[in-house]
Amino acid sequence: MHLEVRAELPGLCPECGMQLLREEVKDNHSQQGGDIVFDKPSFAEATAGKHAGHKTQSFLQKFWVSFILTIPVVLYSDLPEKLFDFEAPAFSGSAYMPLIFASIVFFYGGWVFLAGAYRELKARLPGMMTLISLAVSTAYFYSIFATLFEKEGVLFWELTTLITIMLLGHWVEMKAVSSAQGALKELSKLLPDMAEVIRDGKMFTVSLSELRIGDIVLIKPGARVPADGIVRDGRSHIDESIITGESKPVSKEIGSEVIAGTINGDGVVRVEVTRIGEQTFLSGVMRLVQEAQASKSRLQTLADRAAYYLTIVAVFAGFITFVAWILMGAGFSSATERLVAVLVIACPHALGLAVPLVASISTTKAARHGFLVKQRLALEAARDIQTVLFDKTGTLTQGNYGVEKIISVSGSDSDMLRFAASVDSHSEHFVARAIVREANKRHVQFPEPKDTSRVPGRGIHGIVEDQDVYVGGEGILENAGVTLLPEFFQTIRLEQAQGKTVIFVVRGGELLGAIALSDILREESREAIQELKQLGIKIAMMTGDSEEVAKWVADELQIDEYFSRVLPEEKAAKVKLLQSEGRKVAMVGDGVNDAPALTQADLGIAIGAGTNVAIESAGIILVKNDPRDIVKIIKLSRMTYSKMIQNLFWATGYNIVALPLAAGVLASQGIVLQPAVAALFMSLSTVIVAVNAMFLKWRKI
Repeated sequence: MHLEVRAELPGLCPECGMQLLREEVKDNHSQQGGDIVFDKPSFAEATAGKHAGHKTQSFLQKFWVSFILTIPVVLYSDLPEKLFDFEAPAFSGSAYMPLIFASIVFFYGGWVFLAGAYRELKARLPGMMTLISLAVSTAYFYSIFATLFEKEGVLFWELTTLITIMLLGHWVEMKAVSSAQGALKELSKLLPDMAEVIRDGKMFTVSLSELRIGDIVLIKPGARVPADGIVRDGRSHIDESIITGESKPVSKEIGSEVIAGTINGDGVVRVEVTRIGEQTFLSGVMRLVQEAQASKSRLQTLADRAAYYLTIVAVFAGFITFVAWILMGAGFSSATERLVAVLVIACPHALGLAVPLVASISTTKAARHGFLVKQRLALEAARDIQTVLFDKTGTLTQGNYGVEKIISVSGSDSDMLRFAASVDSHSEHFVARAIVREANKRHVQFPEPKDTSRVPGRGIHGIVEDQDVYVGGEGILENAGVTLLPEFFQTIRLEQAQGKTVIFVVRGGELLGAIALSDILREESREAIQELKQLGIKIAMMTGDSEEVAKWVADELQIDEYFSRVLPEEKAAKVKLLQSEGRKVAMVGDGVNDAPALTQADLGIAIGAGTNVAIESAGIILVKNDPRDIVKIIKLSRMTYSKMIQNLFWATGYNIVALPLAAGVLASQGIVLQPAVAALFMSLSTVIVAVNAMFLKWRKI
């Protein structure tokens, strides 16, 4: 932890990537002078990476100073004589050299651990720093006593070597964690420092802080977009790979949205600024990633609990070991040495790092691929999904309807299209927009409707030329009080059997006819469904369309089961139905009219969200409208879980094996872990966990 780092939101330290601790803040501006008390941090937040007050480079500096000072301490200890029959030159006061240099190492190199222990104890969450501080303090103060009273068994060389190795281990770990956060750090560097703004016909170069909503900015070829906005003039291709993970540039023209941080291609465009600063999509992505990293998964909760109890066990085990060696006749020095070794070897740092580091890498990796994890539990849930339930329109299909056929019963095609377009002009539905487009294409003039209102799940009603007009699916006929003739019914069924959506138009209680529209299936849908099935996942679909249309889409895409004529308010019930069969269900929708279903599902995924990162009902948000990203989410979830299990296995397995050795269980066989060796093993276990987590960063999904 870096004591100088402050942030408004919970998240990770920008220097080492560890969880930031919450703290009590004295409100000096309050008239009452009350304290603002934040929640107590989790054990992982309190123990993972307490690099108190120092940056990565400072840790390396402390290591080198401690390493250099350790050399004379070792030379003037009894170790060289035991191993090499070498005795360092003696001079007046040379007996106190180990004490002097070890004191410098203890207070200079070991201060980071002492400060971290103070923070842990203040938070009432003893952990890694507490154990290390207890170990080095015991060794240091016992050695002072032994030196001053000329007792045998000083532990100065063990103390300095222990601190030096711990500093090196923490530096390596911090570098690994910092590298894991590199992708998220890079996002913050994507924005340009300056922007070219056109005001009153003149060009000004201003800093980003001076940009205002409504400004027109000029973006030249190769330049980065300074803020979210809409193209008002010009055409170009923009590289959005930082947002979507796709390297292919996206065509932009007048009316297209552009995102801050993306790179302009070979065209010059003028963009009206719509979002700045913290409102931009890029800031939203970073905020979501930080919040997801700050949230806890079930595995992390388990690791927190295990690490906490390991700390308690280590303290008791250390003192039991000390007493046992004393009772067996060992000297005070040997017993203290065993105590220090046990405290060091049992440090739960690897256990505390095992899950948060993997989660940090996975959420950042997800963001780089264009899917934003709002809750870490959502990513964890993805690995257990057994059924993926798609909302058809706009997910499996393009949602870009086109009129294929007009079937008139009474009156002309233009007359029917005129009434339909009039009412639909007040709707934003895919189908309504397609009918209005067709009317404009045919140059059909339509009047402004009155009193338009939605008929949920069925269509729309309005008053046109003083007559009631209903436009919608088959269910709208009931509202309009109209029954289909048998021969017309057969015609409609033929169109629906070909996958077309049929919209009926009723005016003044008279059926004018029907309009057949088709939606194009996404090619990506076939690939996504095939890959999901290979992962052992069943596919379900629901739609407001008729049975015939739903069956045609299901057959085309080889979907296992489907629900037709589903009203918006019935979607959550369909999710419940699948869950009642014991299945873990992921719901995929657009986050607009299926919010209850997304919330009900074990995993809610909002697809095609674009720059909207504020969809509350979804645990995961997909920027692109590509169902293949569902496959990537599940694969990433399984890879993440696998890495977490590997790390937890190593962290716990290491303690199970190393703790008895440190206590001296095999001392009779000549196998005893010195405190310095224990420190080396503990540091190596942490580095192994960090490096293993880093492999996730490099794996493809």
